[in-house]
Amino acid sequence: MGRSDSARRANVAGLDTYFLDCPGGDPPVVLLHGLSANANEFCALIDAGLAPAHRVVAPDLRGRARSGKPESGYAMADHAGDVLALMDHLGMDQVVLGGHSFGGLLSIYMAARHSERVSKVIVIDAAIEVHPDVRDMLRASLGRLERTLPSTSAYLDQLRSAPYINGMWDRYLESYYRAEIRENADGSAQSMTSGSAVAQALDGAQAEDWESLVAGVAQPVLLFNATEGYGPPGSPPLVPPEMARRTAQAFRNCKYVAIAANHLTMVFGANASRITTGILDFLQGEGR
Repeated sequence: MGRSDSARRANVAGLDTYFLDCPGGDPPVVLLHGLSANANEFCALIDAGLAPAHRVVAPDLRGRARSGKPESGYAMADHAGDVLALMDHLGMDQVVLGGHSFGGLLSIYMAARHSERVSKVIVIDAAIEVHPDVRDMLRASLGRLERTLPSTSAYLDQLRSAPYINGMWDRYLESYYRAEIRENADGSAQSMTSGSAVAQALDGAQAEDWESLVAGVAQPVLLFNATEGYGPPGSPPLVPPEMARRTAQAFRNCKYVAIAANHLTMVFGANASRITTGILDFLQGEGR
């Protein structure tokens, strides 16, 4: 767990890039994490059987966790360039491309703009539209990027009690959050992920014409949608089902799958096994 045996680091087209590279069969799968997340968010899926059924590569995107943090360059085109450079570095001509949230949008972008490099697309809780209050809904989660806590234990304790965790906590969630923590000389702890990078990436995503990009995706798509509220009791889903279903219908060839979890918990616990099973079935099929 934590996939430390598969951790790699390389200078890829000038960017210090940290990534997981888990051996397995073809076709290879590249997974792209959420807006302020890191590659470890996919460890539960990997351990649920995605690898070794398939080779799985998952990078920390620029500005996040253990990868390099340039001051600028966070448009969708910049992120896509990084992923293509990593694929070239690893000798991967074509992959199944998938991602969660921001990573799902990046997967859509690349499938539309670099179609020859992408055979199938996996979108985990991303859509043409999200809830109109998305910035407010993300504020609690993104606030951790600006805080310094007295210790790593205190950092993890604060996250464990966050409303969007919804009472779920396991070794995979802890590994995911530990992957972003920097311990300072005085024992205090803070996130390595750049708040500026995340803000720029969000602006870059919102600048794109997602209607046109989705319409330009010819590959088969599998879209997972978290149907439960993200935040305190009574909160709405980050990607409301009606918006996710409209997105699925806008693709030329898309299967919609509802997951009874929230935007974060959908890739952990028993939900990770459900998503992994769905992905494996999708990759064994010839389309839908």
